[in-house]
Amino acid sequence: MEPVAGSWCTSTELGFRLRDHDRRLTSVRLESSVVSGDFRYLDELRAWELRVPRPAVQRLEYRLTLGYPDGTTETVDDPDNPRRLGDASVLWCPDYREPDWLHLPHGAGRWRDVYLPLPAVRGEMVARIWSPDAATDRVVVAHDGPDYHRYGELGRYSAAMIAAGRVPPYHLVLLPPGERLEWYSASPAYARALARDVLPKIAAELGTGRPVVGIGASLGALAMLHAQRRHPAGFGGLFLQSGSFFQPRYDRQESGFRRYLRIVRFTGRVIRADDGPGVPVALTCGTVEENLANNRDMARALRDHGYAVSFAEVPDVHNWTAWRDALDPQLTTLLQKVFN
Repeated sequence: MEPVAGSWCTSTELGFRLRDHDRRLTSVRLESSVVSGDFRYLDELRAWELRVPRPAVQRLEYRLTLGYPDGTTETVDDPDNPRRLGDASVLWCPDYREPDWLHLPHGAGRWRDVYLPLPAVRGEMVARIWSPDAATDRVVVAHDGPDYHRYGELGRYSAAMIAAGRVPPYHLVLLPPGERLEWYSASPAYARALARDVLPKIAAELGTGRPVVGIGASLGALAMLHAQRRHPAGFGGLFLQSGSFFQPRYDRQESGFRRYLRIVRFTGRVIRADDGPGVPVALTCGTVEENLANNRDMARALRDHGYAVSFAEVPDVHNWTAWRDALDPQLTTLLQKVFN
């Protein structure tokens, strides 16, 4: 049933209404990364309305740009939609479900910080490590670690899924991004720092020499694959979400990025390779994001090169909620495969 105001979703349509009984506004526009459009005023409802075909998503983050008679505009969340994420309103379609692990009890564990000098990139970082109460030599290392924990809820996932017995116990290492745009853009120096400085120091701290499972999203996924290709001994598996595997035929809109050509060269080498240091790898990507085509190509290439590949297209876009929602079953299955 359509609301008097607010938003709704059907199998074929997204709808939005904003009340304006006194016609104070001159325009209303929907702003989102998936769909946009201008509302029209309906005199019989004394409200602004927009209906658009439903894209291949189950949830939508959006804002409204309001126009006023004096020519000014402001962009706001939807006052008639109580569901929020940061400064955006969120529309849930009837087929959207939050992950069930969000409602599971957390397993016990402890956090500690480890200082990591990085001479290969003339830098340093402080990694945060969560360890479960159960003894384990298994390790998961995540790029963009603080954001994966805060917005992608990777720490919550780990504590809940270990406590539920769905995955074996493991240490979770959150790596801060540092000079992200440089380090994560297929940088040989950063790959060397990760393989020769970070992973050995973490192994010594945790008392394990076992290869890790590397996690990354967007540029962080690209950097994790790049490190594994150059230094395969340190990695037992990869979980790559919406990787920035740029190719000129798909991604010319990214050509202004300073390290675009370095990424393109690396991606091309992987796709053209005859074989590779294959490990189990799970990739996820949103159905309506720009990286979908290059992720499809990368999944096919890695499979051809001897990696045990799973690839899931998730009904969302390039954001932390999409990546969080894809942790189970995609990461769950990968961890069971690598760690059991």
